Amino acid sequence: MESPAPGILLIADPFLKDPNFKRTVVFLCEHQDEGSFGFVLNKNYDYTLDELVSGLDDLKLPVYHGGPVQMDTIHFLHQYPDKISGGYEIVDGVFWGGSFETAIELIRSGEVDPGKIRFYIGYSGWGSGQLADELKEKSWLTVQASRKLVFHKQPDEIWKDALRHLGGDYEIMVNFPIDPQLN
Repeated sequence: MESPAPGILLIADPFLKDPNFKRTVVFLCEHQDEGSFGFVLNKNYDYTLDELVSGLDDLKLPVYHGGPVQMDTIHFLHQYPDKISGGYEIVDGVFWGGSFETAIELIRSGEVDPGKIRFYIGYSGWGSGQLADELKEKSWLTVQASRKLVFHKQPDEIWKDALRHLGGDYEIMVNFPIDPQLN
């Protein structure tokens, strides 16, 4: 298991019942004593980018539910540090943030692959010590993130693939029911 740090994936324990995080994978972008934040990678939001941001009628791009905090904000992860200024590299080839306007212009002009930019509404946040407590309670499994998992072609498979990435006994968990009492 990896210690929480930028670039670590938090994989929800198969039995975690919190509706915000059930069977989710959170990509940690920051982890400090005062708190941590990241984005849920595998939870589609009900609206597309054009429905959330005015003036983007031509961009019917998927938006992911980044988490329950600040649901009035849009964030993005991308793979274009040379074209989108102001982003922060979280893991090799995965950047958080930068110029939203530039990202939109590049998508519109066809200069970038929209599959290499992901938009999130809201984020997942933990106050001081909160994430450490959840890790002690075994709510989360941790693994180093990869660009392949963050920009997975089938986001609904990220949770299973992240567990498989851990290998061993964790691979068995992929098929566990959410409530083992129902077996």
